[in-house]
Amino acid sequence: MRVEQRQVKDQPLTVIVEYPEYDRTVDNLLKKIRNMNISFTGKTDGKTVSIDVSDIYYIESVDRKIFLYSRSDVYRYDGSMSDIDGAIVDTDLVRISRTCFMNVSHLKEIMQIKNSHLEALLDNDEKLIVSRKYLKDIKKIFRRKLL
Repeated sequence: MRVEQRQVKDQPLTVIVEYPEYDRTVDNLLKKIRNMNISFTGKTDGKTVSIDVSDIYYIESVDRKIFLYSRSDVYRYDGSMSDIDGAIVDTDLVRISRTCFMNVSHLKEIMQIKNSHLEALLDNDEKLIVSRKYLKDIKKIFRRKLL
């Protein structure tokens, strides 16, 4: 792979990806580039901040309040789960239960636990439960990550 860069004055940031054959590597690269433009606004300690989708480990709804979890911080989100669902198309965030989305780019491993549930371990050692309803999708994504 060859990487080139050049500065062009008075032009927006433009990324051109050339490839001999469209494959999983190209697809993953394009996804990551597209995800760079997606962010959510969260609140913490009286401050409002923008959090890139790639920095979010998981999103959870607790008592009708939505929280965005990064590696070490938690932010309150004022939108709804359906707002998030519409914004995360073609990102690494996937629904793992009715109340939780997980970023599969931070997924370290998956373990089978009782009642046909899975436990997802993230790279910050956070553990999440994947409900049976979303089991098939998560297994498919995890297998694809291993290839």
